[in-house]
Amino acid sequence: MPGVEEFYRQPLFGIAITVMLYAAALRLNKRLNWLNPLLVAAGGLIVLLLICDIPYEDYKVGGDVVTFFLGPATVALAVPLYKSARKMKGRLRAIVLGSVIGCITGLLSACLLVWSLHGSRDILLSMLPKSVTSPVAIEVARQIGGIPELGGVFAVLTGLFGSIAGPWLLNKTGVHSDIAIGTSMGTAAHGIGTARILRDSELQGGISGFAMGLSCIITPILCIPIYFLR
Repeated sequence: MPGVEEFYRQPLFGIAITVMLYAAALRLNKRLNWLNPLLVAAGGLIVLLLICDIPYEDYKVGGDVVTFFLGPATVALAVPLYKSARKMKGRLRAIVLGSVIGCITGLLSACLLVWSLHGSRDILLSMLPKSVTSPVAIEVARQIGGIPELGGVFAVLTGLFGSIAGPWLLNKTGVHSDIAIGTSMGTAAHGIGTARILRDSELQGGISGFAMGLSCIITPILCIPIYFLR
């Protein structure tokens, strides 16, 4: 139907359906707190597009508007960081050291995973920056010879997995320190993980935002040798 197809191409459709699904996912998360709202919203969106046979290109017209606001949303993570700055004084060494170790571990884990599954070199180079925020991961993957789009996918999947399993794993292993939780989540699961623990603790969210920024600096530096050896 031409009228319906034209409606799908309107930016308002992509924006409205994304916001409504995420709002519904948040309400569902209040009843079932083990369900990650971002994962539920993304899954629901995929199912809706498939069932209604809506081309992704039509949804993307409005989806790109939502994507645009990811930048300001990421910058807004500086607010809890500013509020937590005083409590972080005297602990910067621990945060920086934890972030450096976390970045190294993230690179080594990517190598081990790809090697154990007999993956190609392109997949390895695309997966190496998986633990940094998507725009950085895409650019690092491009610079070291990987596939930028695949680098972005790995970064999003890493953030989703970290936001779901991270708090549970830290709790099960007896990690309750705000510094440890914030540093590990920000380093391993970037903005998605930071937004997750920000719902529980503003201090943890502030530390996580700082660690996320550190990882976006440390990881590209660690990848410099790969750039010259590609």
